[in-house]
Amino acid sequence: MYLPVPSQPDCASAWREAVRLVDALPGHAAYNVIIDVANAVTGTRTDDPRVAAVDAFLRPYEKTVETVANTIFPSQFYYRYGAPAFFEAFTSRVLAKVRKNCRWSGYYFERMISVPRADGPPINQLWEIVSRMKAPSVKANNKFELSLFDPDRDVDESPYGGQCLSFLSFKLLPGDPKTLTLTAMYRNHYYVEKLLGNLIGLGRLMEFVAHEAGLKVGSLTVISTHAVVDQPKSKAKGQATRAQIEAMIAAFDQASAKPALAA
Repeated sequence: MYLPVPSQPDCASAWREAVRLVDALPGHAAYNVIIDVANAVTGTRTDDPRVAAVDAFLRPYEKTVETVANTIFPSQFYYRYGAPAFFEAFTSRVLAKVRKNCRWSGYYFERMISVPRADGPPINQLWEIVSRMKAPSVKANNKFELSLFDPDRDVDESPYGGQCLSFLSFKLLPGDPKTLTLTAMYRNHYYVEKLLGNLIGLGRLMEFVAHEAGLKVGSLTVISTHAVVDQPKSKAKGQATRAQIEAMIAAFDQASAKPALAA
């Protein structure tokens, strides 16, 4: 059982096509949705009118596109401090404020750079991957795995979900320079509240890894093992209605048509 989404050129287009296909199914939900983005670095800016349409809808529900993207890769810290200094800046300036308990801060980036272990300092999975990609002694192109699901923290009796992004698998394709691809697996995926921000964040993560390791950015593949066209909610706004979701999608489609009309 799977639902393939035809490959799309950028993140915004991939979001729209995935939403269209899942929304048409019973319950507006699907299993094992496969999304492919040819260039996950484009269609990511909030001044893109398509992204802006989604962002304007999400703001009253306190889930902006940038907020979601930053949980995967806090690009502003990278641009300000550079690597590897931005890891410490993020840890001291962000995690110290938002970490509610040892289980989950809400930032996937934390799990990428700080995996607890019994002895010694935490493991920075992300920087170790970059370092191995750059090392001349490392010949294999298919050994760069990053786990976000942590059984020690995530297996419990909570009636709620917890982490949704479970695993990242980076691959290097032959060439000079080599091309970086990424496959991301989600346990559960909210396509209105989270998908566009997730795609943008993953694209920025790929751009960071490629830049630091001297690679070209290739395609992004996302596997949503469960996906739903959700109805976001907040205390102040309540729950979004299906009519509001449809109006937001119409605004996205209208924004998509404008460049073609102007051409």
